[in-house]
Amino acid sequence: MQNRARNTDQSKPDLVEKVIHIGRVAKVVKGGRNFRFSALVVVGDENGSVGVGTGKAVEVPEAIRKAIEAAKRDMVKVPMVGTTIPHEVVGRYGAGKVIMMPAKEGTGIIAGGPVRAVLECAGVRDIRAKSIGSNNPRNMVNATMEGIAMLKTAAQVAKLRGKTVEEILG
Repeated sequence: MQNRARNTDQSKPDLVEKVIHIGRVAKVVKGGRNFRFSALVVVGDENGSVGVGTGKAVEVPEAIRKAIEAAKRDMVKVPMVGTTIPHEVVGRYGAGKVIMMPAKEGTGIIAGGPVRAVLECAGVRDIRAKSIGSNNPRNMVNATMEGIAMLKTAAQVAKLRGKTVEEILG
């Protein structure tokens, strides 16, 4: 259920949008059931920036549009070393847990479903990931984003500690 489309918005050109999940939501009222659709979308520039958004509307295209707008508002930068992440990290959200490990160049993206979509949109080319616990797409995506938020490069750690990169990597 993934959709690849190029964005025509001039503020953030050339963004890749992937629809991860579309769910039907029902609200029971006096006259029967009201149905709406919820959409979970990942937006990224395939160059280190990625965002996740959700939207809900009476029609699917409108829900997707709302989710894309929300994802563009909440984009984060992914620290990378070459084509992979700087270190191993575990992201947790709800009952979902995603373990992400750096991989050698040429490995590709070894990850399942929603985690793969987030990493592809972020521009990570080589990574190993394992999702444990919940297989709910929202929990998996949010756990991946939590893990990405915890990543730090050696230069960032050195700056925080007031040392040089050589002292950190020692």
